[in-house]
Amino acid sequence: MTAPIPVFDGHNDVLLRLRERRDDDDGVRSFLEGGGGGQLDLPRAREGGLFGGLFAIFVPSRQLGVDYVAMMRAATYDVPLPAPLPLGEAQGATLHMASILLRIARASGGEVAVCRSVSEILAAKDAGRLATVLHIEGAEAIAPDLDMLHVLHAAGLRSIGPVWSRPNVFAHGAPFRFPSSPDIGPGLTSAGRDLVRECDALKILIDLSHLNEAGFWDVAKLSRAPLVATHSNAHAVTPHARNLTDRQLDAIRDTGGLVGLNFATCFLREDGRMRADTPLETMARHLDHLIGRLGVDHVGFGSDFDGAIVPEAISDAAGLPRLMESLRAHGFDDATLERLAWKNWLGALERAWGA
Repeated sequence: MTAPIPVFDGHNDVLLRLRERRDDDDGVRSFLEGGGGGQLDLPRAREGGLFGGLFAIFVPSRQLGVDYVAMMRAATYDVPLPAPLPLGEAQGATLHMASILLRIARASGGEVAVCRSVSEILAAKDAGRLATVLHIEGAEAIAPDLDMLHVLHAAGLRSIGPVWSRPNVFAHGAPFRFPSSPDIGPGLTSAGRDLVRECDALKILIDLSHLNEAGFWDVAKLSRAPLVATHSNAHAVTPHARNLTDRQLDAIRDTGGLVGLNFATCFLREDGRMRADTPLETMARHLDHLIGRLGVDHVGFGSDFDGAIVPEAISDAAGLPRLMESLRAHGFDDATLERLAWKNWLGALERAWGA
């Protein structure tokens, strides 16, 4: 059997899924051994060729009594955004999820590594280890004084999205709205601009995926780093507020940045619906458009495993070879697939962090 093409994934939410299991060991054993549900664990990563990625910390809001998935199955929708999180609640949950990743690495017997540089990612890949990078999706755990940013950076944080879609002290996000422009609401606050400057100084990647359009352009004006959206798609194909316009894609291209294709079906389908029976051809359509605007060296994958409904033909991390086979049938050769699957991501991270 041919070995699967290696994959570096720009976004997953497995740490939140493990935290919500409420196991005695916070799902550490289930991640390492498999069989714990969800879409990503170490055995399925190995089966699918996934050798590394950005592991997100996302702190959910308290239940609003709204079925988000059901709402996003409608022909049009505007999902209500929750209120900002209290700082203490966000800090406690963030540190808990960071500790889960660190404990997974410690309990893995060398099979999982927390990486802080491209050279460490490559060393883990060569050694057959899962290369994990600590990422935060929504900076609610960080106060405007930015003290916690430095603590988290010391723990391994190398990528941060200033917002998930709900607003916080740093910025406003793009809502889950279809059809819609991403040009909704104000951009970065004064504290948000300070956050961008400090992330640049620390060489922490700034993830644009959940920012609204005004926030995107504020980051573009301030940051000296490549512009990166870890898990976003093309607005020209699917006019969802979370997707990127051609003008935004052009700006990412011009800075040597990258867009990671999001596998969430509501951002893939032309009708914006969250449905598992979504053909893989929808992913190829987005890739064709992204490559047409950005160039083939500036597109990767940002699966959103354990954070979204993905096409049932993929289902979970073990299904990544089925995506590759579909893209091969679409016309992508193996050299292009390797660039999309991992080489482009490592190139973008090296431009953002250095080696």
